[in-house]
Amino acid sequence: MVAAVTSALGDPTRRQVYLYVRESAGGMTATQVAHHFGLHPNVARHHLDKLAACGYLEVLTTRSRRAGAGRPSKLYRASRADVLGVPARGEDLFLALLEGALRLLTPDEAEEMAEGVGFAYGRNLALSRGPGDGPRSLQAALAAIADALTAHGFAARAEPHGPTLALVQEACPLFDAARQHPVICAVDRGMVRGMLSALYGPALGPTQSSSRALGDAACTTSLPAPAGC
Repeated sequence: MVAAVTSALGDPTRRQVYLYVRESAGGMTATQVAHHFGLHPNVARHHLDKLAACGYLEVLTTRSRRAGAGRPSKLYRASRADVLGVPARGEDLFLALLEGALRLLTPDEAEEMAEGVGFAYGRNLALSRGPGDGPRSLQAALAAIADALTAHGFAARAEPHGPTLALVQEACPLFDAARQHPVICAVDRGMVRGMLSALYGPALGPTQSSSRALGDAACTTSLPAPAGC
């Protein structure tokens, strides 16, 4: 699945197009997207059709009501199922059940469980790339992880962060739940650790240096930069 995510969302402009269309309740035309991003309409249409082909957008065909105009036009909107294939109401139910389970545990137990769930999911997600398909450097691994997180609604990017490397996430599908129960941020941290263990190796231990759930501008997960990076 990560390979498909990288194909669809590996292009930075395409990621931004996806996030922009996803925020529109009624959908967007290629012309609207082109105007917003300053693209040629054919370029915007290429990005939209790629996202639609990979299942992230759905396409509605409409016809102009102007007299004599019978040529159909396309309206693109986010797929009703999210990128995990789970309807939004199903996701809400999952979060409610997770919150309920965490309340039954001590803080240390809750954090361990939440990170373990994220680790298992992240590792399985990365391993689904298939044998021999993994990145060979930490930078490439982080880029693939950022793409996968973005496709899951985290709006992530990989970048240098002082003496470290970092994943910066400006959005989070778990945000509302995490504001009530910040321990849920451990799920995110676990996903990163799980993907790293499969794509790069188990030696690195990511640390979360900022969190939107705690009032920061973005969630930042930092990792030590390898020697010579």
